[in-house]
Amino acid sequence: MIARLRFLFIACIVAVFCFPLTGVMAAGQDNVYITSGRHQIKNQDVLGAKKIAVSDALEKAVQLAFSSVVSEKKLGEHLDFLYDQLLAYTMDFVSTYRVINGMVHNGAYLVGVESKINLAQVKKRVQDSGLFNQAQNNPKVLLLISEQRPEDTQPRCWWWQPEGQPYTSSMDSMAEKSLKAIFDKARIPLVVTGNDYPDPAAYHVDFSGMDDQAAAMALGQALGADMVVLGTASAQKSANRMGDETTFEAQVSFTVLDMASQKAEIQTTASATATSTDERGADQALNQAADTAGQALKEKIDAFWAQALKEKKAFDLYVEGDNFLTRFIALKRQLKEIREIEDISPRELGSSHAIMEVSYKGTPAQFANAVMLKTFEDFGIEVSMVSDNAVKIKFVAEPGSNTAPQDAGDPNVTAPQPATSSQGSGNATSQGIVQETLQE
Repeated sequence: MIARLRFLFIACIVAVFCFPLTGVMAAGQDNVYITSGRHQIKNQDVLGAKKIAVSDALEKAVQLAFSSVVSEKKLGEHLDFLYDQLLAYTMDFVSTYRVINGMVHNGAYLVGVESKINLAQVKKRVQDSGLFNQAQNNPKVLLLISEQRPEDTQPRCWWWQPEGQPYTSSMDSMAEKSLKAIFDKARIPLVVTGNDYPDPAAYHVDFSGMDDQAAAMALGQALGADMVVLGTASAQKSANRMGDETTFEAQVSFTVLDMASQKAEIQTTASATATSTDERGADQALNQAADTAGQALKEKIDAFWAQALKEKKAFDLYVEGDNFLTRFIALKRQLKEIREIEDISPRELGSSHAIMEVSYKGTPAQFANAVMLKTFEDFGIEVSMVSDNAVKIKFVAEPGSNTAPQDAGDPNVTAPQPATSSQGSGNATSQGIVQETLQE
C-alpha cells in the first residue's frame, strides 16, 4: 500500500512539473519548438545547473513564439516588453515540455528541450499590453462575398450584376456578417464597413463577372486595401428530412488576393448542415460554414501577414536635383502621406543630394509608382532608376520655369554615392546599379 501511494505521489509531481495547468487548459493552440540551454556548473551542483539550463531553453522557445506574432521592427522596439512581460513569466506560456537530452560539457550543463508554447496566451499578453497597436499592424481588407440562398435563382453580390439588371448598393449576406465579426474580433480593419457599398464604376473599375480577380484587385487598390477576400457562399435544401424539419446544406469558399504580389495567396473552404422547419435553417448552415472557414482564414492571414512583414526589404532611395534642400523638404512632406512607408532613415545628406533607407510595405517599383502620383507646386520629379534594392529620383523644373540648372561642372556639386559606413556589399551592388544606369 505504501509503495502504491509513493508511486501515485511521484506521478502527481511529474504531472505538475511537466504539464502545468495553464498549458493543459489551452491545449490545441500550441506551437512546438526545439531549443537548447546552457548553464555553468558551480560548486558541483549539476542538478541546479540542469534546472537553469532547462529554463534557458524554455525562454528561447517563448522568444521564438513572440517573434512569430510581431514584426522584426516591433520586436526591436519593444525588447523591454519581451524581457519584463514574457520571459519573466515563461511558464505562463509553456503548455508541456520534455528534456530531449542533457550532458556535462566543459564545466557546464547542456540540455536540449522540446516544448509546446501556447501561442494564444502570447498573443493575448501582446494585445493586452496596448504597445503594439495590432490593428495598425494588420492588413486592411476588402470583402467581396457573394451569396445564394434557396429562394435565389442566382448568387447575389454588390460589385457586379448581370447585364440588364440594375446595380444594387446593399445586400444581406449571412456569410459576410460572420466574416466581419471574426475580423472585428481579430482587429483586422475593413476598408468598407456597414452595408453602404461603393459603386465600382465610380473608381473606373469594371467587373467582367462576379469572380473577376483582376477587377477585384483593382477595386481593392482603389479603396486602399492590402488584401481582398473574394468569396462565395451558398445554401440549398437537402432531400434528407428529420421529422417535420428540413435539412439545409451550405458551402463557403474564400480566396485571398494579395495586393503586393497581385495573386491569390490563401484559400479556405467549409461546409455545414442545419435542420429547421423554415428558411432559418439556411441562415444557420451558412453561419456555421462561414465561421469554420472564417476562423481558418483568419489564422492563415495572420501567418501570411507576419511572414510578409518579416520579409519586407528596405531599399535605398537616392534623391538629387537643383534647388535641392527646398524641394527635398517638400518631397519628405509628401512621402509622409504614403501609408505603406513604415520608416525612412537618412544615410547621407548633402547640399545637392540625399540617400535614404526606406522600409516599405511593397516593392521598390510600387513605391516609385506611389511617388509619381504626388504633385508639387514649382517642380516635378523624374524616376530615373528602379531596381530590386534601389530607387533614384531627380528633381526637374516645371515646363516654362525660369529656374536655371546648376553647372554640371561645378566642383561644389557632388553626385550621390552609396554610403559605405555599415552596409557592406549591399552598397556596392546599389552603387553598381546607379552607375550603370547613369552610363546608359
